[in-house]
Amino acid sequence: MTRPDYILFDEDSESIIYNYQQNAIQRMLDFDFTVKRKKPSVSAIVNPNRKGLHKAFWGEKEILIPMYTTSAEALKKHPKIDVFINFASFRSAFQSTKEIMESKSIRTIVIIAEGIPERQTRELNELAAKHKKVIIGPATVGGISAGAFKIGNTAGTIDNIVASKLYRKGSVGFVSKSGGLSNEMYNMISLNSDGVYEGLAIGGDKFPGSRLIDHVMRYEKNPDIKMVVVLGEIGGDDEYGIVEALKEKKITKPLVAWVTGTCAKIFSAGIQFGHAGAATGKQEESADAKNKALKEAGAIVPNSYDDFDAKIKKTFEKLKSAGKIKAVEETEPPKMPMDYAFAAKAGLVRKPANFICTISDDRGEEATYHGTPISEVIKDGSIGKVISLLWFKKDLPLYAQKFIELVIMTVADHGPCVSGAHNAIVTARAGKDLMSAVASGILTIGPRFGGAIDGAAKFFKEAYDRKLTPQEFIDEMKAKGILIQGIGHKIKSITNPDKRVDGLKDFAKKNFKTTELLDFALKVEQLTTRKKNNLILNVDGCIGILMVDMMKSTGEFTEDEITEFINLGIFNAFFILGRSIGMIGHALDQYRLQQGLYRHPQDDVCYM
Repeated sequence: MTRPDYILFDEDSESIIYNYQQNAIQRMLDFDFTVKRKKPSVSAIVNPNRKGLHKAFWGEKEILIPMYTTSAEALKKHPKIDVFINFASFRSAFQSTKEIMESKSIRTIVIIAEGIPERQTRELNELAAKHKKVIIGPATVGGISAGAFKIGNTAGTIDNIVASKLYRKGSVGFVSKSGGLSNEMYNMISLNSDGVYEGLAIGGDKFPGSRLIDHVMRYEKNPDIKMVVVLGEIGGDDEYGIVEALKEKKITKPLVAWVTGTCAKIFSAGIQFGHAGAATGKQEESADAKNKALKEAGAIVPNSYDDFDAKIKKTFEKLKSAGKIKAVEETEPPKMPMDYAFAAKAGLVRKPANFICTISDDRGEEATYHGTPISEVIKDGSIGKVISLLWFKKDLPLYAQKFIELVIMTVADHGPCVSGAHNAIVTARAGKDLMSAVASGILTIGPRFGGAIDGAAKFFKEAYDRKLTPQEFIDEMKAKGILIQGIGHKIKSITNPDKRVDGLKDFAKKNFKTTELLDFALKVEQLTTRKKNNLILNVDGCIGILMVDMMKSTGEFTEDEITEFINLGIFNAFFILGRSIGMIGHALDQYRLQQGLYRHPQDDVCYM
């Protein structure tokens, strides 16, 4: 069905939103839902930075709106789009508007930005005339076709739209220069008539894309609009177009008009009222002169803005009495679901959280680690302090923090041949990124590589807590067929001790208040090394056992808490963190050396 030229948009209009204005898009969709449109008024979004899909609400449900990087692509995919709403800045609004001028489907162009150079605006106006487009703006909030289509943020929230009866059509055509005053006028008209049929703000720039008279004449042609309301402003000569049309009897419908800015006469010359076009100048551009001219031409002009509403009401009632106004069928608009973010902020709802976090908080001016501001942690602490706060949720003594750092330094690397480093090297040489290389190495950590830290802590502590003798512990593990984690090394032995273990033991003996589990483990070592001299307490076992002693030594952990930490795998975390340092080093080493893809030599494979 062909739309009459006096209708800019209706309930079937579709639009492109240029620039990713999420709030404006949602407000348009909320209006669509409220007026019971069959399909969304926003068909496509042009986001020069990213294409994809935009997820938005349609009532209580969610819909997806396609997003393109160019207007050309959007128009090609959506050939029925007839409204282009441009939220580009004043720097790019000209070019992005010019690009769609030759589109056959676009009938109405809305330019939100203000401050576009006058030369560019004039060029756009010439192109619009050539291609038979209607421009609303620049420097506009847009407009609204009641019950059918809303531009961007026009008329504000849904509550304001419902209060102003904009969810269904009235009999009044309204046009203004000011977008800010439009909201007030929609409400004023709704209180003094059956409401707005269509309302527009042409924008406050000196050379708007369309003039007040252009829309007044559209309203004159529209049989559903019975009266016209105009709100002009000081500056320019736009209102004189209406004056001339009134004199020439081109306007036959009652027209109530007021030009704001009558207070300008009490100021010195050169005052500007907000908009670029609202500036005092010639006498004929004053609000008083325009109001006088409108009144003399036959417009209904109040004595001041204060009785604007009374004039609207009187005019409407006169039409109603003459039988020219049909009663509007009132309908109840659907209740708009409240946004969760708004409801939560207002304290109207509560919901169970999906996550619980007890170690850090980033909601204040400064993030905290277990209640301690990061700046304080940095000023007074160390990596050991950070780990004690985030892992143990305690501000452990300085010696405990230093022990944590000693552990990390001790396990940072053990050469290129262990499984984690080997995997990281092979992955790096395959051309993968650093993250992938480190991840492949970390994934090898387990009971046979690094993961023995937790196992050693678990088995030695259980045996010690049950008061087993070292020999009973050994015998019990043998009977169960379980190797004692933390005991044994491929290279190191009693005669070739592991310097890392010696360093850990020395630190504990000097700083811990108690080393009871270490003492128990060393007695076990005395027995196992009698069988074979490499069945020593290895570095994994020493770390796990000393972690238990450290926790006991601080006096800040109960036995149940220590057991819980062991079961959670926290001690292995020290190996993961520390060894990641070495894996990163090995990967970077391969990148620097520009090593090619690794292929395992065939002579190192036993083919069966």
